[in-house]
Amino acid sequence: MSRKLAAEFFGTFWLVFGGCGSAVLAAAFPQLGIGFVGVAFAFGLTVLTMAFAVGGISGGHFNPAVSLGLAIANRFEWSELIPYWIVQVVGGFAGAAVLYVIASGAPNFAAGGFASNGYDALSPGHYGLLSCLVAEVVLTAAFLIIILGSTSKAAPAGFAPIAIGLGLTLIHLISIPVTNTSVNPARSTAVVLFAQTGAAGQLWLFWIAPLLGAAVGAFVWKLLLSPGESPGLIGQER
Repeated sequence: MSRKLAAEFFGTFWLVFGGCGSAVLAAAFPQLGIGFVGVAFAFGLTVLTMAFAVGGISGGHFNPAVSLGLAIANRFEWSELIPYWIVQVVGGFAGAAVLYVIASGAPNFAAGGFASNGYDALSPGHYGLLSCLVAEVVLTAAFLIIILGSTSKAAPAGFAPIAIGLGLTLIHLISIPVTNTSVNPARSTAVVLFAQTGAAGQLWLFWIAPLLGAAVGAFVWKLLLSPGESPGLIGQER
């Protein structure tokens, strides 16, 4: 169990440090050319790389919502849920703390939003609460379906991290303007502790919506898409 928890810690550390770091460090300088598309790919690459690196140890969740969805889908032990949540949040905080130390070394540094999530005035596009709630629920549900489908018996073996990483990239391309993209309570909690915009008061949404979305995605997969997880037209059962 300790190896699983260590893997989740390092995976979530990398997700927050790499994904949020791309926003705080690189995207803050337009001349570098990364933009929000680069940030979206950075988040996808963090999951893709760590899924290959430590996914075989812990399952590569790096996200409390993913852990919940996998438990609902009978892919993960309920008894391990809370320990996973704890190390995911702690790992995310560690990633944000290291990022803060680096970022604060710049002249005239101001944390500002520090890649935090929000709605209304704290939404990049000033989207309202309902829009942000729906976006986070729907996109987290889709993320769980991608995860469950790409790791099912019917999927081609060995490609799941690529599908999951690209899925997370697409999610960010859609929702960075809306919520700055959470779909991950650990990621949202980690950076909000350093933000200077009052984002902590909106953190509740970025726990409730991803967890609800994960449950929806898991139930959709379990009840509609995977009776027995039998192979379809492509892929071989394994």
